[in-house]
Amino acid sequence: MKKLIFLIFSISTVLYANAQEVDSLLIKANDFYTKAQYQDAINTYNNILGLGYESPEVYYNIGNAYYKEKGIALAILNYEKAVQLAPTDEDILYNLELTNRLVVDKIEVLPVFFITGWIRNLKSILTSDLWAIISLTSFILTLVFISLFLYSRSVGLKKLSLVFTFFIIIISTISLIFSYQQKQAILNGNTAIVTSLSVTVKSSPDISGTDLFVVHEGTKVWIEDKISDWNEIKLSDGSIGWLKAENIEVI
Repeated sequence: MKKLIFLIFSISTVLYANAQEVDSLLIKANDFYTKAQYQDAINTYNNILGLGYESPEVYYNIGNAYYKEKGIALAILNYEKAVQLAPTDEDILYNLELTNRLVVDKIEVLPVFFITGWIRNLKSILTSDLWAIISLTSFILTLVFISLFLYSRSVGLKKLSLVFTFFIIIISTISLIFSYQQKQAILNGNTAIVTSLSVTVKSSPDISGTDLFVVHEGTKVWIEDKISDWNEIKLSDGSIGWLKAENIEVI
């Protein structure tokens, strides 16, 4: 018992010290930013990330600092990371859209079936964690309504609880799927930003491959496959080719 108490105390102490350090670095980084010392602000914000602390605010501030430093690709990269954690934040979305206007490549987006687009938009409304909470809450409600159905003596209440059970099961299942898909997208890192000023996309994963097209910094790509230090990438217009991993940064 004493060992358990000591372990809990030790963990609490470490977490408290870590939180204190994060708060101190945040104040320092924000101070650098207000003084227009943007590179110092970037370094300090990255130190915060190095401590294992992630938040949409930190990525948003790094994106703003890179934007001030004319680092378009890295600004977009950090705005995209912020969007993953806060998909409905208007400030982040606005700055991301504003910065994307500076990207040289103006790539058309392939049209999608309206139901597919609607599902994508619905899924992006909330984060993976929030969808998981909705799924768990719905599951608990399902158990409540099942209990009502089993133990209620009222026929009307039984029918009503059965309808609600069916409806809430659907919500729980959809929420769980959305949560899983969003979490996998983050963990798998299948989207990236081109960080080189300009780079030629090849037809195969080698230098001697045929030149297909050129992409510029800030362009968002989807990673389809990986071979050694090459990535097969896909653009929003459906174009596919190979780039060296050093030319992109995974979101």
